[in-house]
Amino acid sequence: MTSTRQSNRNKIMNNFRKGAAALLFWLAIWQIAAMLIGKALILPSPLDVLQVLLRLIVTPVFWKNTLITLVRILSGYLLGILASGLLAYLTCSSPLAKSIIAPMIQVMRATPVASFIILALLWMGKARVPVLISMLMVIPIVWQNLNEAYEAIDPNLLEMGRAYYLNYRDMLRYIYLPAITPAFLSGCLSAMGLSWKSGIAAEVLSQPSLAIGTRLYNAKVYLETAELFAWTLCVILLSLCIEKGIRALFAALSAKRR
Repeated sequence: MTSTRQSNRNKIMNNFRKGAAALLFWLAIWQIAAMLIGKALILPSPLDVLQVLLRLIVTPVFWKNTLITLVRILSGYLLGILASGLLAYLTCSSPLAKSIIAPMIQVMRATPVASFIILALLWMGKARVPVLISMLMVIPIVWQNLNEAYEAIDPNLLEMGRAYYLNYRDMLRYIYLPAITPAFLSGCLSAMGLSWKSGIAAEVLSQPSLAIGTRLYNAKVYLETAELFAWTLCVILLSLCIEKGIRALFAALSAKRR
């Protein structure tokens, strides 16, 4: 047990060292590029961006914008998971439903995000647009993963379940869920990044009163390049934290299910 813990610590430390080295390398490249250009309006230095970020963090406006953006995008993300689960259930249950729903999913996958945003601005208030866009980005990914997992279930397992007269609940618990859950979790993780980026893009175009995307747009309009970089860094850090949190949650749920 002690050797296993020591091995895990060593692995964590090695990963930390590699990550820190990569971060320092790219910060150095950024600093050198900023020094060569010599114009903070075009490319501010890492120190300038850090100073602006620290100045923003201590203001209530920063936290209001961040919290509201998080609520919008996570709401759309969860709605997208629910909607894709419902659509997958329909398409897996009925060939007719699949023939109707599958083309709609293909259209959603092929349509540019900007088109969805512009259309949504015609249909609803600008504060709701990021929620809708985040939801629409999740549906095709999770739906496809669920359908592919369902179609890949071993027919022999299904036949065995019928041979032993398993009821619907037991079939779901012992055959369907174990086969579908890994693909479902993978789809949810893959969809998170796209949902987050698309939600921010929707805020940039729709410009609700409180939103990170609106702050990004205003920084661009007023040529506050360091602030633009600072908000972008905030978006990246939030995305990483959310992804880590979702991974930890799914890992805990998987361990509990076992």
